[in-house]
Amino acid sequence: MSATPLLLGAVAYDPKVVTIWDGFQQYFEERGLRFDYILYTTYERQVEALFAGHIHVAWNSPLAWLQSQRLAGRLGRRAEAIAMRDTDRDLSSVIIIRENSSIHSVADLKGRRVAAGAKDSPQATLIPLYFLAQQGLEPHRDFEVAMFDRMLGKHGDHIGGERDAARALARGECDAACLLDSNLLLFTQEGVLPPGIRAIAKTPLYDHCNFTVLDNNMGDEVRRFRELLLGMAYSDPQVRRLLDLEGLKRWLPGRTQGYELLSSAVEHFRCLDSFVAAVAARCM
Repeated sequence: MSATPLLLGAVAYDPKVVTIWDGFQQYFEERGLRFDYILYTTYERQVEALFAGHIHVAWNSPLAWLQSQRLAGRLGRRAEAIAMRDTDRDLSSVIIIRENSSIHSVADLKGRRVAAGAKDSPQATLIPLYFLAQQGLEPHRDFEVAMFDRMLGKHGDHIGGERDAARALARGECDAACLLDSNLLLFTQEGVLPPGIRAIAKTPLYDHCNFTVLDNNMGDEVRRFRELLLGMAYSDPQVRRLLDLEGLKRWLPGRTQGYELLSSAVEHFRCLDSFVAAVAARCM
């Protein structure tokens, strides 16, 4: 084993995060990789910790990936996405309405009230609102946005604000709501949304979380970490419970082309500029 453990950063958006990474720690160490993890309250703290050298790998949201990528570019460093879940690829968000709504198309949202998740949620706010802007409806100008800013800094991973947006639609407080496509089914099964809710639009596909590293730091250990991840089999009872908790069947190599839509959204709303500038200044 290496004398220095590979340190992973993850955000504590749910108590199950401790169970997940305790299990992964045991799995990695049984296979010769010294491993530990640090939990952060927000992705912003985690991104800054990665650039300060406090951790070697960050389990990043898509927005945290863009923060890292842009910071790296500002500082002359290199950010790399080394792995992701199978469920992190090719997602979409939807704009939903009630069954008896008079809304039939995106154009009908003009002058209406649209519910969104937390303001830093890629899936329930940034991407769907940018999608509507691309259709000619600028948020806050052409329609009202009801934002549900729950647990800011966790980038919507907890889906609490998203669930609140769905509840607002169900109660008739909003005319439409934005959420991850797969959460439409989940919220219906939970009873948060009544039967008959339908989608009037779906965004283009995009990717979600990834493991991010900088400058090939801890190169041999990172390569072994990635190798062990990609080698995990859902048929293995030891890891199946952990994979279920983390919401995947298998790990895949990282890719970055799936972040272009979110990148365009944050450019449109100018929502990363101040953070990147502030952290870059502290790192110089």
